[in-house]
Amino acid sequence: MSENLHLSILEYGDPLNVVQSSVSRAPHSATATIEVRIDAAPINPADINLIQGTYGVKPPLPCSLGLEGSGTILASPHIDFPEGAQVVFLKRVGSWSEKVFVSPDDLLVLNAPIDPLQASMLKVNPMTAWRLLKGFSTLQQGDYVIQNAANSGVGQCVIQIAKLLGLRTINLVRREELFPILNDAGADHVFLDHSDSVNQIKALTGEDLAPKLAFNAVGGDSALRLMDCLAPQGKHITYGAMSKRSLKVPNKFLIFKRISLHGLWITEDLKELPKSTIESSYQQLAEWIRQGKLIQPIEAVYPLKEYKDALEHHLQAHKNGKILFQPA
Repeated sequence: MSENLHLSILEYGDPLNVVQSSVSRAPHSATATIEVRIDAAPINPADINLIQGTYGVKPPLPCSLGLEGSGTILASPHIDFPEGAQVVFLKRVGSWSEKVFVSPDDLLVLNAPIDPLQASMLKVNPMTAWRLLKGFSTLQQGDYVIQNAANSGVGQCVIQIAKLLGLRTINLVRREELFPILNDAGADHVFLDHSDSVNQIKALTGEDLAPKLAFNAVGGDSALRLMDCLAPQGKHITYGAMSKRSLKVPNKFLIFKRISLHGLWITEDLKELPKSTIESSYQQLAEWIRQGKLIQPIEAVYPLKEYKDALEHHLQAHKNGKILFQPA
């Protein structure tokens, strides 16, 4: 068995201090019998939160790192997981590594090959966007949805998938320089995320076209602006908290508009879905990627051994895409 470079932590803390690289044999067990070469793996905010110990779960230490990624099967005893197949990981397998041994439940074999860099980002952002758009309400073509943090990875996936589904998007961002980026991605309308925009949005949609869904990744006052723009009985879904500010909901939104508040953590959401639904959804998303209709921007790609530079780059305030590892 060949040596394997991988990243892990022995304690929770500052990523620049606690992440370490080591070379060892890739661990496997009686169930983890499929050997996969990692082709690419992104750095996600959730990866950073896990390293810091602030994520929704705290795995036992030491902990291998990497929540998602794509790879190629090197060896497998399973006929449905043939050697050479392109796969994405459905579970956290420690993808910041050169290779891993996994079980069949950890993998999805893609129906047709797609760019491995884009494939590595399939698990989290596109599926989160898909579930935001499909998991809470049945929308009709032409309906509006509204979101903040529209330039985020999920936000740009929402724009593209909504367009493919015949929906229209209202997008809030903090900087005007982001407008052209979102317009190029297919955004219908882009506004600055401040109080002056609320009346502009209401004038745009009127009561009849007010958004039925709002996607919140910020919290605080930004989340309240989304509620103000929602249609009566609209649904407000929180999937992130970039501002680290809690929601303080005015009574009028609950009593008179009768909006409902929901949360989405894609890791837990997928546990409640039938396997067939999960697989068909991912295959549809992968097909759109293959057709060039669903693309996530990439800021930079680093070899695994340059992990400190990659982490420093990820932690910079403004980026125009994901930071990826390409171990091979």
